[in-house]
Amino acid sequence: MSCFGCTADQLKSLESAPAAIGTTNEIVVVTDQNTWDGPIGDSLRYYFETPYLILPQPEPLFDLRHFTMQELYDEPLRKQLRTYLLLGDLQDEDSRISQEIKKDLRAENVRRTKEDQSFSSTAGRNKWAQGQLVVYLWGYGEEAVINNIRKNFPAISRKVKEFDRPQVEASAYVMGMSSVVSGKVQQHMDLTLKLPLDYKVAIQDTSFMWLRKETRHLSSNIMLHKVPYTDKSQLTKAGIKEIRNELGKKYITTEVEGAYMQINDIDLPMFTENVKVNGQFALEARGIWDIKNDFMGGAFISYLVLNPKTNELIFMDGFVHAPGKGKRDFMQQVEYVLRSLKF
Repeated sequence: MSCFGCTADQLKSLESAPAAIGTTNEIVVVTDQNTWDGPIGDSLRYYFETPYLILPQPEPLFDLRHFTMQELYDEPLRKQLRTYLLLGDLQDEDSRISQEIKKDLRAENVRRTKEDQSFSSTAGRNKWAQGQLVVYLWGYGEEAVINNIRKNFPAISRKVKEFDRPQVEASAYVMGMSSVVSGKVQQHMDLTLKLPLDYKVAIQDTSFMWLRKETRHLSSNIMLHKVPYTDKSQLTKAGIKEIRNELGKKYITTEVEGAYMQINDIDLPMFTENVKVNGQFALEARGIWDIKNDFMGGAFISYLVLNPKTNELIFMDGFVHAPGKGKRDFMQQVEYVLRSLKF
């Protein structure tokens, strides 16, 4: 257990502290009301509520909730949430949030904030409850705080996502893991995936598998396909798009005659980037799909990975269909499953 700036008495009190509660992708912003309502709050929302890439309807990267210090202490349950961002202008001596940040930083680090402008953020754990992440972000003056929000957003975003990872895993595997379906994937595709228990094999042929999870409100799907690696042009935006569209046209249809799945990169762009999946180089693609000649659509994430043992490209794709529901959390879960890839 760790708590940035905690005294011995505070650490002792945490031994019987309650467990933190809350959901993934939620950040509780603790700052003064005038800060939240002004340019600093606008800048914070601009970065932290940027749209999650990429969904049919915009959903924010993080869900933000705001409390002042007074509101936080007026209702004890508000101090038992999972993820906090304490945001303050340390130039304002009368600000309650600035006083709280300075108290937690302690005198030595407060002096450092004045001498070293690059020192503008830090993080601690378990300030009010066990299992909390508490991020501190500050500056001296409005302009400095806004600049530090921009500068620290990537690192804070990564920290929150890493903190949320166990909860994403718990949601993805709430029913447990399927050794049966994972075994079929290993035998057929020469790779291992940690697959949730509620996924079933829908289609399997020579080089392709379609795995499905069906509930009343959600259809979550994984496509796996292997093709011989011939040249670098396959590991491009055009190459991964061609593979996905070919599989969608061949395998994914509805009861409507002539219906098939295709990437829709007209209404929204398809984004690609080079990433690492469990240490393996991969081309990642994110976008939306729809069914030609029918009224269905949703989000997808694809990976194209070279299997060094077989010199084959492994295409992995996750897509969801959840009419009227938010897609962000479902996509994070299917992404987590795909990123469990091992050769």
